[in-house]
Amino acid sequence: MFISSQSSTPVFKDLTLVMPAVAVGNVGQLAVDLIISTLNVRRVGYLHTDCLIPMAGNNPYATCKDDAEELHTAAEVYAAPELKLAILQIRAPIVKPKSKRFRQLLLSWIKSSGFSRTVVLSSSHAYQRDDQQLQGLLKASADALKELGWKEMEKVPPCLGHSDANTEPRLVVPGGGITKGLFTDSCTEEVRLAVLLIFCSEGNNIPDAFTLLNHLNDWLHLLDSPKHEANNWKIPASWSLLFGSGIPPALF
Repeated sequence: MFISSQSSTPVFKDLTLVMPAVAVGNVGQLAVDLIISTLNVRRVGYLHTDCLIPMAGNNPYATCKDDAEELHTAAEVYAAPELKLAILQIRAPIVKPKSKRFRQLLLSWIKSSGFSRTVVLSSSHAYQRDDQQLQGLLKASADALKELGWKEMEKVPPCLGHSDANTEPRLVVPGGGITKGLFTDSCTEEVRLAVLLIFCSEGNNIPDAFTLLNHLNDWLHLLDSPKHEANNWKIPASWSLLFGSGIPPALF
């Protein structure tokens, strides 16, 4: 359920929704952090659901002491109508038995809000990538693929490395969380949804987030600055604690 943080309900009709999938390396979430921080997008509400593990914390995009103590939750919605852009940031894992219900909740909200299209930023385990997927990055519209020179992610045999004429290739996104299920559901319900996906491994995935975001920028033109320059994106203050608060000096 979407709950507005404003006195009036925000209008999302004809906006592009960008959201992450909670996936390997949290690349989508990191990329969304960079969008919100760089564009200084305003928070307009949040999704209230028991499908996500509850969490709350300080403002991850704080720019001064006054706004650092704002309370932020597991799934928040930001909007920049002047850019025709809305953003859903998901900061908590999905409760596994409720994955299907969460997908249904998302699609129901997307349809009722009237978004023109939805872009899901996701990631998948690099070590399970099939050879034919080495250049595959995303699933999007045919026109966008042709214009940007991107390759549609290929379907692979059910058993990687083994082809069987009796079995149909299928879309596989290992480590992608709800990515595949959400994409399949959106096709069934005729919701305009594209997945922009990067192959990666667990670790320091900040470079992967910049790569994924630069590809998104090539498509949506979020920034007018030159392409593929990471320093055009503003790193949020919360990233200083991305790997913890460091080793306590008292240990030495």
